[in-house]
Amino acid sequence: MGDLSSLGLSDWLVKQCKQLGINKPTPVQENCMPAILEGRDCMGCAKTGSGKTAAFVLPVLQKLSEDPYGIFCLVLTPTRELAYQIAEQFRVLGKPLGLRDCIIVGGMDMVAQALELSNQPHVVVATPGRLADHIRSSNTFSMSRIKFLILDEADRLLEQGCTDFTKDLEVIMGILPAKRQTLLFSATLTDTLQELKNIAMNKPFFWESKSETRTVEELDQRYILTPEKVKDAYLIHLIQTFTDEHDDWSIIIFTNTCKNCQILTMMLREFNFPTISLHSMMKQVRLVNDVSSTVFLLFLCQRGLDIPTVQVVINHNTPGLPKIYIHRVGRTARAGRNGVSITLVTQYDIHLVHSIEEQIQTKLKEYPVQEKEVHKILTQVNVTRRQCEIKLESTDFDEKKEINKRKQLILEGKDPDLEAKRRAELEKIKSQKKLFKQKIQENIERQKHRQLKKKLMKRKQMKKKKAAQTTV
Repeated sequence: MGDLSSLGLSDWLVKQCKQLGINKPTPVQENCMPAILEGRDCMGCAKTGSGKTAAFVLPVLQKLSEDPYGIFCLVLTPTRELAYQIAEQFRVLGKPLGLRDCIIVGGMDMVAQALELSNQPHVVVATPGRLADHIRSSNTFSMSRIKFLILDEADRLLEQGCTDFTKDLEVIMGILPAKRQTLLFSATLTDTLQELKNIAMNKPFFWESKSETRTVEELDQRYILTPEKVKDAYLIHLIQTFTDEHDDWSIIIFTNTCKNCQILTMMLREFNFPTISLHSMMKQVRLVNDVSSTVFLLFLCQRGLDIPTVQVVINHNTPGLPKIYIHRVGRTARAGRNGVSITLVTQYDIHLVHSIEEQIQTKLKEYPVQEKEVHKILTQVNVTRRQCEIKLESTDFDEKKEINKRKQLILEGKDPDLEAKRRAELEKIKSQKKLFKQKIQENIERQKHRQLKKKLMKRKQMKKKKAAQTTV
């Protein structure tokens, strides 16, 4: 492995890297940066914490220094947390250029963002939904001259799961020039490789480290098999155990919904754990202030967050997809450090654990827990949770969420009531299909039962015949 200058980077960029303590390129940087500097499209697969952000930031800054103008680069990412982290990398490494960046994400003032865009920053880092809203609602900025389009966490941007960015990406692609460099980076690139190839038309350079789609060896991956009703008690017991043994450790807890995230935050605070929650109904400014001013953190996250000094990741729910599990546990055991991940698994989640183990090619080990200690706090935890649920209901949390959804639909030019009817009709069709499938399955089971009954009857008749012949 050579040094950074051997990859074709300018002296000023090498100097900036050294000031940040970056002296040698990581594998993803060593393989991808020369191809990007040559002007080729690039697809790179690298796990979280492997230096893939710098792999695209450094070449972009070098090209920008040769011909600085307006909106030069657009970076799309699935979450606003990642958007802030990427923008910070551009800002720090591009300081000698006087780089101007702009972050376009939800939860912030659209008018202020529109003004920033109209000032033609060099780099725009955005989530697809909010940028598409600006494109639909104003014409005060142009992206017709951009040289780079970057999709970070590309598999999450292109997959059609609980968050579907397809329509927003179509709007964004419609205003971008055909002649540009497209760079795609992800931790699990192989799942959406065909879709990525369709976007990157310029004979892309493709690099993948075979081990990168799995989890790192330094990560101790564990599970706790627990009934659904006892899950919260196990969570409290785990946090208490870790904080008693290591008072300077940081923990991230992942859960599945905004509401659950908020309830768990309130509950943990009742147990005197210093907790910061992160979910899509929070304002980003508050989060950034909290992160920068807090030493010991407990995060409850619906989405990914890149914090380098996390020792423990706890999955309050078992992720539905192996790639989500990989993204979550990738928040710990970074840069060669050790880390622990613990997934709370109910009896309904065992098949999900099997698919995760198949993907990461590692068996999760059971985490030893003193069940007597959990049972001691079970009643107190359940009562506290119920109190927090009642308290949250009094704040109109669900109503606020519904209002935010309606606002978003209006911004997209949709009628919220028509969309609600459409969703209701889709749910009705889904339930009808489900019933139809159940009936078919029941009929198949009945036929199987009849065939089995006939076979048994034939066997009995054959036995009677043989018995009669033997008697004769």
